[in-house]
Amino acid sequence: MISGVMVKKLRVIADERGRLMEILRADDEMFTGFGQVYMTTAYPGVVKGWHYHKGQSDNMAVVRGMMKIVLYDGREDSTTRGEVNEFFAGVHNPILVHIPPLVFHGFKCVSPEEAIVVNTPTEPYNYGDPDEFRVDPHDNAIPYDWGRKDG
Repeated sequence: MISGVMVKKLRVIADERGRLMEILRADDEMFTGFGQVYMTTAYPGVVKGWHYHKGQSDNMAVVRGMMKIVLYDGREDSTTRGEVNEFFAGVHNPILVHIPPLVFHGFKCVSPEEAIVVNTPTEPYNYGDPDEFRVDPHDNAIPYDWGRKDG
């Protein structure tokens, strides 16, 4: 596992009315602060990535569909430099992925329907000076191929 990355198995409470799933609590080990909560989606087969943040951490949970969340540690001083982590998150595997600053991340919708990610970053989005740095998802030095791995 990339240094600083944490995964939390999410608790789902279901009954005849529906279900409730706790995503992130103030007493969780990975909780360091609250910036905002937002949702983003991806259509089947779409890749959103790569990007990283210099100051904020992300806390991502997939609440509809399935996503392949991929992380790459390009940090010069990291003991896990060069490591890639893949997480399959969503309705079949309800987890929260905590992504520390400077770790490249992206996701790909791997379900046949649109997937929805809820993210709780530690900082609010700054429209004037965003802490978001992007790298092309396919043309880069990151050793990862977003293609499906059959076999």
